[in-house]
Amino acid sequence: MNVTITPKPLGGSIRMIESKSHVHRLLIVAAWGNRQVHIGCTETSADIEATVRSLNSLGANIKRTASGYVVVPFSSAGTSPAMDCGESGSTLRFLLPVIGALGKDISITLHGRLPERPLSPLWEELEKHGMSLKKSKEDVIQCSGKLSPGDYTLPGNVSSQFISGLLFALPFLDGNSTLTVTGKLESKNYIDMTLDALELFGIKIEQVGQVFSVQGNQRALSSDIVAEGDWSNAAFWLTAGALAKETTCTALNPESLQGDRAITKILSQFGADVSCNKDSTTVAPKSLKGITIDAEQIPDLVPILAVCAANANGTTTITHAERLRIKESDRLATVTEMLRTLGATIEETSDGLIIQGGNQLQGGATVSSHNDHRIAMAAAIAATVCKYPVVITDAQAVNKSYPKFWEHFKSLGGLIVRSDTNE
Repeated sequence: MNVTITPKPLGGSIRMIESKSHVHRLLIVAAWGNRQVHIGCTETSADIEATVRSLNSLGANIKRTASGYVVVPFSSAGTSPAMDCGESGSTLRFLLPVIGALGKDISITLHGRLPERPLSPLWEELEKHGMSLKKSKEDVIQCSGKLSPGDYTLPGNVSSQFISGLLFALPFLDGNSTLTVTGKLESKNYIDMTLDALELFGIKIEQVGQVFSVQGNQRALSSDIVAEGDWSNAAFWLTAGALAKETTCTALNPESLQGDRAITKILSQFGADVSCNKDSTTVAPKSLKGITIDAEQIPDLVPILAVCAANANGTTTITHAERLRIKESDRLATVTEMLRTLGATIEETSDGLIIQGGNQLQGGATVSSHNDHRIAMAAAIAATVCKYPVVITDAQAVNKSYPKFWEHFKSLGGLIVRSDTNE
């Protein structure tokens, strides 16, 4: 699907969908539980459905309801010999250690760019502790063996999802373990979210510095939980508010552990008018100026922050974003291509971006989403302040995290025309 966007400022109020990062975690821990529970989550996405489908393959029984998910914990009766992770890196990296903790023999099918995304050194650490992993095809991983308790070590600068994956598995092994994270721990907030989800279900993990001590043979004590609103997706609408017209996002927890709630602080640094209360955040436009952004802890915000930078007077420099090269697309390259096509002055560096802002984006062009949901959404917000209409190809990429994005875009005043690329 392609969309053509006629420039028009967005504005108004939108209730945010639930956090994909939070829902992944709640579903996984609930699957280890001692009874059926309900996870409150009114919206879903392709990535969340990949986790549901995969947990069901591992012996859980999770069903969608109008208000969320009913989770019946793991049982050997429901195990499948195969699971399909779709294009969800979170699903794959979170569940590889869980497969080992369950001792399942199973094949995993990967789609999109997922087969290219790294699994080392998690792969080697799992094999060192009892699992057997091999790629029978480029897009299929064969898993067997059972993880043993012991001392695990992972670097902190490759993927926080590797660390979270082990934390989802180690409490359920038949013995005590430690996980030592070496070097600088990046995306720390995602680790904190994982620990919080485990704690909500009564799982105890002791952390001293970057060493996690995990008692084995724990059991999740199930309780019904409602997922938080998604700060990562709210960032697109809040940035639209900074660019043109006051915008409010509701159902957001200002004290959330989600790292991407940093969007409010960064938009304030750009010069936008930002106000937060108990469950909503409002951003209104003011004169924006270029800033320096360290993206080490907030890599997912870079595409939309680059759009903000292109509309701010002066130079914005984004650093420590090299991990974006191994996302759904090489986001440093695809953000550069997208904004340059729309008329921005932007330079790609080895670990970030340098953007010269202050001139209105021209548009009047076609940009590719590269089948990357965050590129599609960032391009949509950029298009609203262009001089001429913009076509975004493969706009259905938003389904990965935010299937109602285009519906919500229109509800805030966006002007779009969809076209089927097969026509």
